[in-house]
Amino acid sequence: MHNRIKNILKNGEGLAVEFKEARKQLPENLFETICAFLNTEGGTILLGVRDDGTVTGVDLESVRKLRTDLANLCNNPQKLDPTFMLTVREVEFEKKAILILDVPVSSLVHKCSDIVFARNEDGDYKVTRPEAIAAIVNRKQSYFSEQRVYPHITLDDFDMRLFDRAKRLIQGRSPGHPWGELTFDELLHRADFYRKSPDGTQGYTLAAILIFGKDETIHSIAPAYKIDALLRRQNHDRYDDRLTVRTNLIDAYDLLMGFIAKHLNDPFYLEGDIRISLRDKIFRELVANIIAHREYLDGRPAMITIYADKVVFTNPNIPRGKGLIDPHRFTPFSKNPTISKFMLQTGRVEEVGSGIRNVTKYLPLYSKSSKCEFIEADMFVTNIYLGKIEGDTTLQAIPQVTQQVTQQVKKLLLICDGEVTKKQLMRALNLKDREYFRKDFLQPALGNALLEMTIPDKPNHPGQKYRLTKQGKKLAMKLATGEET
Repeated sequence: MHNRIKNILKNGEGLAVEFKEARKQLPENLFETICAFLNTEGGTILLGVRDDGTVTGVDLESVRKLRTDLANLCNNPQKLDPTFMLTVREVEFEKKAILILDVPVSSLVHKCSDIVFARNEDGDYKVTRPEAIAAIVNRKQSYFSEQRVYPHITLDDFDMRLFDRAKRLIQGRSPGHPWGELTFDELLHRADFYRKSPDGTQGYTLAAILIFGKDETIHSIAPAYKIDALLRRQNHDRYDDRLTVRTNLIDAYDLLMGFIAKHLNDPFYLEGDIRISLRDKIFRELVANIIAHREYLDGRPAMITIYADKVVFTNPNIPRGKGLIDPHRFTPFSKNPTISKFMLQTGRVEEVGSGIRNVTKYLPLYSKSSKCEFIEADMFVTNIYLGKIEGDTTLQAIPQVTQQVTQQVKKLLLICDGEVTKKQLMRALNLKDREYFRKDFLQPALGNALLEMTIPDKPNHPGQKYRLTKQGKKLAMKLATGEET
């Protein structure tokens, strides 16, 4: 982070960078710049820096107030319309506090105090001519298919279970978040999942359907949508293991992370005195990217392929450029800003551009002989060359993971007999809290390949059941006979 700020200050202000002084209060024109970045190509704002790059800092006693003011104004349609929640980070630089705002490009046209602003090399400027505003609308509409409106979709086409999960994720990441008290319909409107298209029709968007839709709704709107996860360590012509995902993006993330956990090692690593998961640091970003930045109306599937020495991510893409991306010299650009913004609020990603940065930071710690490539084209390709995983002589993750099995998972294994439903498992465990069961029992068991779904490509299927895997049966037998406790 220190090097990033140093480079930004060295290069100065420009199309995607703005400096603003903010000792004890937010600058009056801050939201004009935020609006301009949202409407143009996105950008970074450093608060506590003069126009010439001199760091003046933010008053430490005022940081909390500035954060609160920013959150309230982001959520105020009289200041920014449509509203757009931003994350602010505090960083110490040259013994002074700087606040950093990474503003993504938005798929909508925003107004600040009822005025449209855009950005050029000279700064922010007002857009007043109707034809100029229409040009911004048309550019975004042609690029961001997630904002396509489907007037015939109603609330009955959404899965309310996903709304409850999303609210828990949002509140868990940010207690007191303004979205926490909203009804489902209010959340859909506030998060830009309901909009008016240029031709005047109103309705829920493709983004809303992909995140909250029932499986049958998703399949009817995006019939080609599919993410394939393949293990090809032994059989390169077909596969050793496969997961096909065609469900909502909230469950899709969990399923894909479970597949990663099943087949990739997680070596022991301390960051300071806290153990962190290098595997999660690297691959949660890559899984989030393949979900948030693909083109969903493209008929080609997205794919995650795990080989003996590398992992390859591919997803359909509308490229803004072509060729190899330099991780140290790239401008983050969200292909699906509304989906990305929602994943940020739920904690599934950290910020726009964090994927490439975290991969390049943590991959050498995961494997000293590793390297990564990010290639932008009609299919966006990410190559993660693993080499030898630190702390283990094999890439197979399962033996190590099962050593970390929790007591909750062990209880689950002992009561799982044959093919059983989620309700039957919860009843046998005497549990009533579905989220606690999912988070502490079911997901770890699935992720450690101790439990499997009977209908893996449709996790929300009404006939879904669960059964022990071969490895799960072995561990359950050891637990039952006392060989393992």
